[in-house]
Amino acid sequence: MRFDLADLRLFLAVVEVGSITHGAVAAHLALASASERLRKLEADAGVPLLLRHARGVTTTPAGEALAHHARLILQQQALLRGELHEFAQGTRGTLKLYANTAALTEFLPARLAPWLAARPRLHVDLKERTSAEIVRTVLAGEGLAGLVSDVVRSLATPGLADVQLQPLAPDPLCLIVPATHALANQRALSLAEVLDQPLVGLAGHALQAHVAQQARLLGGTVQWRVQLPGFDGVCRQVAHGVGLAVVPLSVAQRASRRYGVRRVALTDAWARRQLCACFRQWGDLPRPLQDLLAHLGAGPGAMPNPEGDVARAFPAKRGKG
Repeated sequence: MRFDLADLRLFLAVVEVGSITHGAVAAHLALASASERLRKLEADAGVPLLLRHARGVTTTPAGEALAHHARLILQQQALLRGELHEFAQGTRGTLKLYANTAALTEFLPARLAPWLAARPRLHVDLKERTSAEIVRTVLAGEGLAGLVSDVVRSLATPGLADVQLQPLAPDPLCLIVPATHALANQRALSLAEVLDQPLVGLAGHALQAHVAQQARLLGGTVQWRVQLPGFDGVCRQVAHGVGLAVVPLSVAQRASRRYGVRRVALTDAWARRQLCACFRQWGDLPRPLQDLLAHLGAGPGAMPNPEGDVARAFPAKRGKG
């Protein structure tokens, strides 16, 4: 049986008013056109759908069945239209966003929560990758956007010229030191001043490669005593005196409260990192992804954010320093 939605709307209009003439008016069709559509509808069905009499029309059992299913079909069509509108408006669907460890654990949670709470039909699929992996993913078209550290600039990540990096927030690095260590009371140190110390690192992480590269530029090497997969494990090792570690400031602040380690500012320029949104072209991003990135601070013409006053995180300490 072949029919279109206009046929179903006409048929229901006729059934509801009990008249082909009045049904045609309700469906905004000429009487001749409406009659022809109904005739073809019955021909396709192979069975009478309406009983015509002097006072109007009534449905046959087959017509009643058609009316029942027509109502369901038109209801589903209305629901479909509404859902597609939600997708178009960016209030429904699933977004995939790549993020490095620092962004995933420190930057995103507080900022994502209110945005996502206001969009109950929208889902976000977060994928943890290193910053260099995220750049490669965006370049390959396997992902549309991600949150990366601008460390990828100094690592000469291939293809970097073909993506945009828009700063979102300061993401400075600092040292964490055991509370009983000889350097615990220092306010600030350079990497060169701690290259003779054992360090705890993140296994397979871009941050570790970045620190190692900076050591090589100084003509030295890093003494990695142990490498662990996450920041919490690194902080625990430092707290037990295993070594020092270079971590994001946000991680150091939390570790200072939880484990009693001391944080020491890094004076090196490379330690003043920025967390950035990484994508190819803003106009090519789906509207909901644009909305999320805009909420985080990116945009088609977003200006770099100031690095902020990191000094507040390192209050003056009494004694040597």
